[in-house]
Amino acid sequence: MDRLQSMRVFAKVVELGSFVRAATALDLSNTVVTRNLADLEAHLGTRLLNRTTRKLSLTESGQVYIERVRQILAEIDEADAEVSSRSRKASGVLRLCGNASFGQAQLARLLPLYAKDMPDVVLDVTLSDHGVDLVQEGFDVGVFLGVQKFDSSLIARQLAISNLVLCASPDYVARRGEPKSPHDLAQHDCLNFAFEQLRHHWPLQWDDQHINVPIRSRMVSNNGAVLREAALAGMGVMIRSSFTIEDDLTSGRLVRLLKEHHLGQTSVMMVYPSRRLMTWKMRTFVDFMAGQFPQPESDPWLAAL
Repeated sequence: MDRLQSMRVFAKVVELGSFVRAATALDLSNTVVTRNLADLEAHLGTRLLNRTTRKLSLTESGQVYIERVRQILAEIDEADAEVSSRSRKASGVLRLCGNASFGQAQLARLLPLYAKDMPDVVLDVTLSDHGVDLVQEGFDVGVFLGVQKFDSSLIARQLAISNLVLCASPDYVARRGEPKSPHDLAQHDCLNFAFEQLRHHWPLQWDDQHINVPIRSRMVSNNGAVLREAALAGMGVMIRSSFTIEDDLTSGRLVRLLKEHHLGQTSVMMVYPSRRLMTWKMRTFVDFMAGQFPQPESDPWLAAL
């Protein structure tokens, strides 16, 4: 008896509720399907299915066995896919969604690298600062910031940590001086996101304490790129995630302030369905992104600074 084949036949009969439909789906004869079930029951020494002329139902033993069989078959299929994916070709449309600021600063740089190795994959990219229902809206993979609750059928995988960075242009620092503590920000011009709760205070993690720092906004905007240009022009001090200003800090266009203190951080998360449900194009993208961030507990954008 081919036990694996008999298990696949049993699972298909249970799934479709019919020997005839299972035979058609598996491209087998009715006789072969019936023989496989009989051999499996003989091997186990118990009946798995109650059969009538109109209906099939699982016995108590069959109910226990089908759960284990499904797990075993899924793991076998996953093992096969893991090995054969190396020789298969990813193709089709890959729908990605991501946080807007991370997408502009990092995905825009990374996606061409992925596309170069996957010429038959068409990238459909949506960036948004609003919440996205990955499954409901038909996305394959999402890249988000912060800790969010996701459907239990999805895998949420941390790619990296991004620290909050207080920064200003060298010109601004030369004119106004460098703050020595967060409380000094009350004497500086601040460039601020246009959220009402941030207009007068910045909630910061000052080492091990959470504090609300009074600030004076010089500019507010709902767009990080606008605030960045204002900071580069010497208009004031801003707080941004490290991944948005890595190049500015490296080149010296912006100066990191209070760098000896921890101001807070956020997680960069990749979310996707279980590997058992992944297409080849999704698998290659997930592996590519994981390879770009080999140390998920660290901040790669501040590593060299």
